[in-house]
Amino acid sequence: MSKRNWGKVRDCMRREVTEVDGKLDVLSALKVMKEVGATSLIVKRRDEDDEYGFLTFADIARYVIAKDRAPERVNVYEVMAKPVLSVRPDMEVRYCARLFENFGISHAPVIEDGKVVGIVSFYLLVLHGIMPDLD
Repeated sequence: MSKRNWGKVRDCMRREVTEVDGKLDVLSALKVMKEVGATSLIVKRRDEDDEYGFLTFADIARYVIAKDRAPERVNVYEVMAKPVLSVRPDMEVRYCARLFENFGISHAPVIEDGKVVGIVSFYLLVLHGIMPDLD
């Protein structure tokens, strides 16, 4: 039995990353998400010693919609995840999928040399990890 090469995260990640300020209201963040076609946003660090935050549709559903809060009155920093688990671009796809499963997450920023270079998700891991074999 041969070992399958699933590839690296860098081959699956979305390279177009949108960063927003944590003080932005959720309604404005949703407008940004719609404009760029993203389901998650990176929340900028306040300084070099800070960590990146991460905002997903799930966070908005859980902490704004489910709690009946007005999205224009909730700041991103109130509902984002921070600190977040991140992955390296040279991590093997299979280990990224295991990390997601182990920690119950579905998206992660891809960080190289302290900078966000992409975002990866279960969707992208499957789309680029298995789907090419279906052609």
